[in-house]
Order: sequence, then C-alpha cells, then structure tokens
Amino acid sequence: MGRTGTTRRRALVVTAVAAAGSLAGCSGGGAGTTARQREAERTAQRRAQADAVTRKRLAAASGALRDHYDATVARHPELAVRLTALRGSVAEHVTAFGGTVRTVPPPSVPADAAAALKALATAERHTADAHTAALMDAEPELARLLASIAAAGAAHGYLLTTTLTTTPLTPPAPSGDAV
Repeated sequence: MGRTGTTRRRALVVTAVAAAGSLAGCSGGGAGTTARQREAERTAQRRAQADAVTRKRLAAASGALRDHYDATVARHPELAVRLTALRGSVAEHVTAFGGTVRTVPPPSVPADAAAALKALATAERHTADAHTAALMDAEPELARLLASIAAAGAAHGYLLTTTLTTTPLTPPAPSGDAV
C-alpha cells in the first residue's frame, strides 16, 4: 500500500509551482509594469549612460597620459627602459576604460631628462586624482576599476619621483678596474 498524505517530494513540487507562478507575474516590460518598476528601469538607464560618459572621459585622460609617456620616450630614448613598463600599464588602463583613440596632441617634453620625468610624475598624479574624484559618482563595478587604476597611477607617480633621486639618468662610465 502506498503512502498517503503530504510527502517531501509533493511539498517541493507544490512550492516550485507556486514560486514559478508568482515569478511569471513579475516579468518586466508588460502591461502589468508598475510605476516603481518603470522608474527603476529609467534610473538604471541613466546610471549606465553616466558610467559610459565617465568611462569615455577617463579613457581620454589615461590616453593623454599614455601619449605623454610616448612623447617623453621619443624625446629621451635613454629613458625607454625605465618607462616602458609604466607606459604599458597606462595603455592597459585606457583599454580597461574602453578607449583606444588618441584624442589630444602630446604635451611638449622638457629637454632635460630629469625635468621630463618630473613632468611625467606630475601628469600621473593629476590623472590619478581625476580617477579618484570620479569614484564618488561611479557604480560599484566602475568604482572598483577606478580605485585600482588610481592606486596604480599614484604608485607610478611615486616610482617616477624615486627614480629621480635614486638612479642616475645616465649609465655610469665603465671603469678600468674590471676583473
């Protein structure tokens, strides 16, 4: 003789059918869409548009910084070894924001290599500050990206300034004491 009454399997089936029925009434966009749902959709669209504008603006700022690196290396080829990794990182930031196009002409680079590094460090700090300022209005996903890129920019600025004080700009002359 079979079991009678409510079984665990029957209870799960009834619960699943009830949940599916209640979810069917919650699908968006139909005639049953409430004013609250429509407002939430409009808000989400506005946020997505604002994030797209922010990404475009910050991609342009990072692109200008990448171009500053390029101009510095073009003017001072002896700095290429030091700047290549940092420049590559900045180029990845541009890609992360969705930008690739060069938007502004590169800045003029000082004739002195130390002054050029100092100008590049200043540009890094300004760009990092712009990314940090954009954090306040960004959605969580974009905010995480901004925080990471701003931290990298601050580290780049630090590395560029410590490079000035700890490493000579020209390689030392070979000495006759080689063993």
